[in-house]
Amino acid sequence: MSQERRMAVLSAIVEDYVQTSEPVGSKALLDRHQLNVSAATVRNDMAALEDEGLIIAPHTSAGRIPTDAGYRLFVDRLQAIRPMSRGERAAITDYLEGADDLDVVLDSTVRLLSTLTRQVAVVQYPSLTRSTVKHIELVPMSETRLMVVVIMGTGRVEQRVVPTGVDYLAPQGADALASARGRVNAATRDRRLAEALDSLRTLHDEDVETEDALTAGVIGVVEAALAEERATKVTLAGTANLARSSSDFPMTLEPVLDALEQHVVLLKLLSVEADQEAPGVSVRIGSENPVTGLQGTSLVTSGYGAGDEQVGAVGVLGPTRMDYPATMAQVRAVATYLSRIVDA
Repeated sequence: MSQERRMAVLSAIVEDYVQTSEPVGSKALLDRHQLNVSAATVRNDMAALEDEGLIIAPHTSAGRIPTDAGYRLFVDRLQAIRPMSRGERAAITDYLEGADDLDVVLDSTVRLLSTLTRQVAVVQYPSLTRSTVKHIELVPMSETRLMVVVIMGTGRVEQRVVPTGVDYLAPQGADALASARGRVNAATRDRRLAEALDSLRTLHDEDVETEDALTAGVIGVVEAALAEERATKVTLAGTANLARSSSDFPMTLEPVLDALEQHVVLLKLLSVEADQEAPGVSVRIGSENPVTGLQGTSLVTSGYGAGDEQVGAVGVLGPTRMDYPATMAQVRAVATYLSRIVDA
């Protein structure tokens, strides 16, 4: 019973400190929360929590604030992620509804999430190594040129114009193109890009009915898409929100801002979440972040994807003094809706 009571005291300290940014004393806890115990009991519980390294007294203040370990225990003991209201869910739907271009979708996503959380929002572009081919379209541009359009399951599109030796605008060429389109899609549809590339190479070597230039052009587009994987990027919004929490960074914001400028750092952090097989919300608190400049922050992330396949991650970065239940709910809701968009 005493352990549960101490956890209730810890939760109350976290909630009050997040709301007020002021150290929390025993009198404030008794005034604001229904703990149903004496002031002496609360003081004893606070002393025990301090001994366990879950709260500390900043400077000479009589109040206490949570440590990284205290926040960690608070988050781990959350029974469930707080559901968003119907109005909040409707706002997400309305804001993202109708966007079909991937860049527009991801830009809208980070702007929405930074507005909801009042923190820095970041989203990883879909990883092409996890992407599947949804459809390959072959469009004749002239008597000697053909446009190859590869549409990924994530909504990403790669295209290029390739030279051909067949006039696909002529009736006979149009029939040949329709046949080739069917064989190319049969070899690639719903396959990951690397697998689709292998199938295309087999088609190129063995299919005598399809023009070599055509299959070579399709292979070139898929190869280019895979090569671009090295340039997978992130986009972010809401950096100015950090200024509102400058008191949470007693030294300077400069290390945090420097880390945010290095997109490869954020990509590395988000890629860990995208690599997880099980969907869910992940929280890294303070010193749990491997990047030195971000060890005064917390990162709340969730993967998104098409079907059961996670292809990227979306998250929020802010000070450790964060409303974790609300932020976790908002990140999860936005990631869920983003998954619906890329899976459409």
